[in-house]
Amino acid sequence: MNIGEIAELVQGTFLTNDVDTKVKVEGAFTGDLMSDVLASIKPEAILITGLNNPQVIRTALIADVRMVIIARGKQPSGEMIALANSEGMPLISSPCGLFELSARLAEHNIASYEQEFNLSKCE
Repeated sequence: MNIGEIAELVQGTFLTNDVDTKVKVEGAFTGDLMSDVLASIKPEAILITGLNNPQVIRTALIADVRMVIIARGKQPSGEMIALANSEGMPLISSPCGLFELSARLAEHNIASYEQEFNLSKCE
């Protein structure tokens, strides 16, 4: 699916300007701990989160994310939107919750882009 189709599917509102809605995305990751995002996300994913601060955009840039979706209709600060605009990171706010967003994307063949995270047990 492309970014425009995904925005429509999740009833999302673009918060950033000049978004190339034709960019294809095949996978997504849902998480609120940015340390988990950095440790577990595959490149070129959609990041779905309930957080709405500039650190999300910084993390998304490091992790090579293609788009950020903020859940539950949260509205980010002007600082977060400005950072997303300056970095060319598509940013969407959706009224849906984290589970609903993940389910809708999975239902439309968007794969999980969460890498396996294997830690040896502490002995």
